[in-house]
Amino acid sequence: MKVTVFGGTGFVGGYLIDELLGKGHHPILLVRPESNHKVNHREDCTLVYGDIADPDSVRAALSGADAVIYNIGILREFPARGVTYEALHFEGARRAMDAAEQAGVHRFLLMSANGVKADGTGYQRTKYMAEQYLKTTGLDWTVFRPSVLFGEPCGRMEFATQLCRDIVRSPLPAPLFYDGLFPVNAGGFRMSPVHVKDVASVFVQALEMPETSGHIFALCGPEALSWKEILQIIAAAAGTTKRVLPAPVLLLKGLAAVLDRFAFFPVTRDQLTMLMEGNTCDRHDAFHTFGLDPATFDTTSLSYLQHQA
Repeated sequence: MKVTVFGGTGFVGGYLIDELLGKGHHPILLVRPESNHKVNHREDCTLVYGDIADPDSVRAALSGADAVIYNIGILREFPARGVTYEALHFEGARRAMDAAEQAGVHRFLLMSANGVKADGTGYQRTKYMAEQYLKTTGLDWTVFRPSVLFGEPCGRMEFATQLCRDIVRSPLPAPLFYDGLFPVNAGGFRMSPVHVKDVASVFVQALEMPETSGHIFALCGPEALSWKEILQIIAAAAGTTKRVLPAPVLLLKGLAAVLDRFAFFPVTRDQLTMLMEGNTCDRHDAFHTFGLDPATFDTTSLSYLQHQA
């Protein structure tokens, strides 16, 4: 099967390409020229150079395809550079959906995110808008909503590696964020990290599972871990320990209100909002459908952190 992948050069995209090739599929990638070096197995893929904002490039990437995976996503926007959630999560996805319909490429898989909602942050809202638009098309669609993703970063940005570098390796105590004025249940909000290989596997399986059409699957790891537990596991995997200290998230949000437009500031207000909401779901039904037992977020699966400076 020839599969067009929009968003094939990032962290998840690399695993998707590996999985597609491993299952005998042929990836067609829309690649910006400056990102050519980021493509896994270039010699085994068809590369179409262009940008998701260019309708002609999108149409060219769909030529001869049997299915589409839309995996373009950003965790942070920089409007001054033209990098926005609206442009990449929604407008780009809509452009790909419309072009797929016009080209007669009916199978369409969308990478969304756990916790998306109409009245959420910019990240959540634009992912939700893409889902809603997809439902109005005549495409044979499936949506996946993973929780936070982890796995060997392969030179890209990744959840556990970033926390290890920015928090665990920092000389400062790890912050246990809490809402309000008093440190009640500091660091108690929960997430269910899911391994990127498991997510890539269900995407590729779904290509040939017509029974998954018209469904939205939440993808979470087997445990709902508190923020404090996640930091402790990351520290142990990195071969160290970490002191912790309750920290009011309101204070950091105040700093972010002034500084999060600058790339050097490590977190945005929206990211803090989503962090405090937690990120869990019932993983049983989704992974049961695909016959997978998802990897646990533990020191074994995080062994790659031993090599992180």
